Amino acid sequence: MTQVTSNAAVTKIAPTVPLTTEQAGLVQKILDFTGAHLNGAKPAVFTVFGDAGTGKSVILSHLFDRLQTASRTDPDSIFAHTENYFLVNHPEILKVYRQIAGDRPHLFKKDFQRPTSLINRAEQGKVHPDVLIIDEAHLLLSQADHYNNFYGHNHLQSLLAHAKVIILVFDETQVLRFKSYWTETRLQHLLAPFPHESYRLTHQFRMQASDELVHWINDFTHARVRPLPTTAGDHYDLRVFDDAEDMRQSIVKKNQAVGLSRIVATSGYPSTLDGGKHYITEGRFHLPWDQYNYTSTPWAELPETIDEVGSIYTCQGFDLNYVGLIIGPTVSLDADNHLIVNLDRNTDVETFKHRDDLTDPQEVLAAKRQLILNTVNVLMKRGVKGLYLFAHDQRLRSFLMQSLSN
Repeated sequence: MTQVTSNAAVTKIAPTVPLTTEQAGLVQKILDFTGAHLNGAKPAVFTVFGDAGTGKSVILSHLFDRLQTASRTDPDSIFAHTENYFLVNHPEILKVYRQIAGDRPHLFKKDFQRPTSLINRAEQGKVHPDVLIIDEAHLLLSQADHYNNFYGHNHLQSLLAHAKVIILVFDETQVLRFKSYWTETRLQHLLAPFPHESYRLTHQFRMQASDELVHWINDFTHARVRPLPTTAGDHYDLRVFDDAEDMRQSIVKKNQAVGLSRIVATSGYPSTLDGGKHYITEGRFHLPWDQYNYTSTPWAELPETIDEVGSIYTCQGFDLNYVGLIIGPTVSLDADNHLIVNLDRNTDVETFKHRDDLTDPQEVLAAKRQLILNTVNVLMKRGVKGLYLFAHDQRLRSFLMQSLSN
């Protein structure tokens, strides 16, 4: 059974999705801020902070739709004839926004760009942006990346040199690689010279889980391990498996029933190419990692990806109905039930690429550990209706199973 239309990501963040009173008020607050600073002496920045699933993207979608509608249809608006762009440094999420543009009269596909492309065009004088909206700003490059044709110091600094107002959303627990290494402190230091306001979203919209389970995931993300909560929520399915293949079969059944259910995994699995594919093997479980998606459809919405293992590269920023997470060899539990991050077992070569500005060995070590735990955080928060867990480490797996059964 293929995914039903209501599962499509485009229907969940489009400007047609109703907003709560808080969300609608925030959209208006940002529009007022933007109008007030459009002709300021310095560029101004509005930051929306919020964990995964707190509704950041749908707010930006409504905001940009109103901004572009005013720019292109209202000659009396302060935004009339402004040149505005929506940026996201994640190719799968960019596909969704460009799909949205096809259904909205005043949004064009060209309005949605990758940051590096926009920066390079601005430096060539081909675009002159007034307002920039940045989704998933924690994915912005924070150092040069010559492989991707970015030669600046960091994306945000380069964008500030060209825009009048920037609106961005940020979650430091979704920072996953050194080349996009940000913390709230680093962000605030960079923005200190500029007019700046912020707002923090706290309500969890994605996961139909109890607050206790969300807090448990947040604690796990900061290496605080405790027994799973006694309730995961009346409408949330939390399971721990002793066999990864059993978990896969359960996810397949959920996918057949409601769609948009996938297996995902952290790193820690060495490359063992079989037929040109990189496989993950856990006992009877044997599936390939996600393949590069050349289509305009997000990875999770392709029916055939039920036979692949998703990762941060395909799933960050997306909803799944049910997610089956394989916590790989990078995370384990010691005899005292303390979480151990095994940096030597990380197999994602993009994670720890050298940075000249990180020189303190202790800071580097702490940052590396946090990046690994952030990956777990991102993947644990994908499931709307349920989270299924399998841990490679026997001690961690037993701890999770025992705490859930109790």
